[in-house]
Amino acid sequence: MSYIFGPVPSRRLGLSLGVDLIPPKTCTYDCLYCEVGRTTRHTLDTGPFVGLNEIAGELETALLKNEPDTITLAGSGEPTLNSEIDSIISFIKKKTDIRIALLTNGSLFWKDDVLSKALDADIILPTFSTVFESTYKAIHRPCKGLDVSVIMRGLKDLRRRFKGLIFLEVILLSGLNDTDTEIEGLREAIADISPDRIQLNTVVRPPSDPRAMPTDMARMEEIKDFLGSRAEVIGYPPSKKKSTGHDSDIPSVIEMAKRRPVRLIDIAEALNKTQDDAEQLIKGMIIKGYLSEKRHGEEIFFIAK
Repeated sequence: MSYIFGPVPSRRLGLSLGVDLIPPKTCTYDCLYCEVGRTTRHTLDTGPFVGLNEIAGELETALLKNEPDTITLAGSGEPTLNSEIDSIISFIKKKTDIRIALLTNGSLFWKDDVLSKALDADIILPTFSTVFESTYKAIHRPCKGLDVSVIMRGLKDLRRRFKGLIFLEVILLSGLNDTDTEIEGLREAIADISPDRIQLNTVVRPPSDPRAMPTDMARMEEIKDFLGSRAEVIGYPPSKKKSTGHDSDIPSVIEMAKRRPVRLIDIAEALNKTQDDAEQLIKGMIIKGYLSEKRHGEEIFFIAK
């Protein structure tokens, strides 16, 4: 499959079937922490990057083989740049009652046409990591025309018009946006946005820029307590349902590892295998040249070659 990947275990959405709406790496940002890599097409211009006709058949086939908890609109870039996202959401809702999540950097909701096309999703997960312009530019390296005030306006409009759930992701980077001053500013801004959940994340996979350093768990717990009862530190919850009907294990692992670096536990979860069995599979794939491994902190990740 070219546009459908997984299901893969998601820390926020259970077993998630991904729909890749954007060619790599087309984005409004060029984030330090991005696990996909450096942005090669930096743009604010929307377009039919991947159309419904290209996705429909693959999605129908995937739903026959799998029972995911969530269908996640994502991409190797920013999915709201896809101008056909509303048609894709409508098609999915006609085919299944599985909830639809939109995983986005939240940079384009100030555009009425973009916001309008996203409103039929069930969950929107935008990113918002600082209220300070210098920090925003250092972390996200945004397209010209984007600044914190624009992003804030868009997220407030999203809250006002969107009837579903908003899970606001705050990606914390050590020494950049995890100071007391930064977090105090965030708390005030988040109160204005009023998300249903505040999900604290940090660098858990190899980033595109080595300057993106993770915030330690003790500090994340402090920040969680400071931000209040809606805040949580994202963990790695086990999926409730498992993937079925894989034609073979190797293509499934390759599809996962093409989109993002994966750990042993991710592969074991997705394939409904023990970690020992998954480890043997990975070893064989490394020997055959399908995967390479990369250490990040104390963990090892696997990347499709």
